[in-house]
Formats: sequence, structure tokens, C-alpha cells
Amino acid sequence: MRSIWKGSIGFGLVSIPVKLYSAVQTSALDFDMLDSRDHSRIRYQRVNEHTHKEVPYDKIVKGYKLNDEYIVMDEHDFEDAAPEKNRIIEIQSFVDIADVNPMFYETSYYTEPDTKNNKAYALLSQALVKSKKAGLARFVLRNTESLCIVHPVENVLVITRIRFGQEIRSTEDLDIAKVEVSKKELEVGLALIDQYAEKFDVSKFKDEYNDELLNIIKAKSKGKRATIKKLNPVKATGDNLYDQLMESLKTKKGA
Repeated sequence: MRSIWKGSIGFGLVSIPVKLYSAVQTSALDFDMLDSRDHSRIRYQRVNEHTHKEVPYDKIVKGYKLNDEYIVMDEHDFEDAAPEKNRIIEIQSFVDIADVNPMFYETSYYTEPDTKNNKAYALLSQALVKSKKAGLARFVLRNTESLCIVHPVENVLVITRIRFGQEIRSTEDLDIAKVEVSKKELEVGLALIDQYAEKFDVSKFKDEYNDELLNIIKAKSKGKRATIKKLNPVKATGDNLYDQLMESLKTKKGA
């Protein structure tokens, strides 16, 4: 893997030099856009809106429109906005990771100590495991300031970017009526949840949609049509919520 960032994790007076690596990869198939008439690949061009000519990548700059005029920015401007944050993941506090609403999560990165046998790296990782805490930090990546959670996965410190509070929309505009649920309905609902409860194991789940797409692609390449598995969802026999819950309990037991 190629590192995408080099800097340090800081907590208190301790500084840990690290490299950052992307921890995720897409499982989606990579489709190209084609001209339906001859299947030629469609290329996207960066075009000047006035001259209508393609602009070389090295001639492209970033600008912010202020009072109907563009203010052009360069890399130094972005660094000057937060010079102390560009190369450090500064842990501001330690929190219970369970307190972080999943709505805030974005993407994760692995860290690797930039020096061999780094004791501070090992200490932070082991201390987080022992305390069942995670570091809440902020840092700058690709000219964007982010909040992040520093948490251990096995013996690796992982940086998971999270959203700022202002990025989460309010629920005030949603029209959700308050509905009364009976005690027996709630009890059966809780029983159903308990019946389906299990330890989280993401390895049990695969991206089946893309597997099916790939089967169709391979079949079409041979002039055939792939056999598609049909789902037969179980339907409730009535509209009564309590009856549906009870049927669900029996269905799970039968399975």
C-alpha cells in the first residue's frame, strides 16, 4: 500500500510519527461510459467556458467566488489557514466510542508508525484497548479539516473521519406522527429483536449484487443469459401488527 499522508499523532506532550493508508476499497464494478452507436469510450474534458478549449491539468487552479470575483488560492494559502494542523492529528479528548452516533462516520485509515519499534504507538494502542476509550481528534487532509476518532483494531491505530455537528441535518422538518404502541406489541417486538440478536460479524455478508452483475457480464460475453436467483420474501397473512410480529417469531424459529 502507498501512504497518502505523513505526520504525527499527538496526545499531551507525546508525538508519534505515523504514515496514513486508506483502509477501505470499493467493491463496486468499474463501468465505463460508452457511445451506444460504436461502443467507443466517452472521455471527459476540462473545458474553458469561454474559449471552449481543453485546459491542461497543470493550468488548473482553485478559486473562491467572492463579490462576483474569483479569488485564486494556491497550496501555501491552504497551509497558512492552519499550519499547525497540516501534519498532526491532535487528540483533544478521549471518549466512549459507543457515544458516537453512526451518522457521523465517514471513512477509515490505517496508521503505521514511521519509526521501528515505536513504544509510544504501542502504548497508545494498548491504553485505548484497556480503557475502552477512543481519541477524539482533528486534522487536515487534502486541504480539508476533519474530525476523527482514533481507535485500535487489533494492534493497529485506526483513524476514522467523522462529520462535524453542523453537517448533520435537523429532523425538525420531518413529519412523523407520535403513534401509541401497546405493551404486548412492544414485548413481542423486543422478543423478536432478541431472537435475531447475534455478535456482529461483517464477514458473513458479501456484496451479492456485484457478484450477480459479474455473472451476467460473463454470460453475455459468451452470448448467453445468466440464471438469476429469485427471492421469495415471506408475506404476512394480515395487517395486524401484533399478528405480524408473532408470525415473524414463528418463522425465525422454523428457520
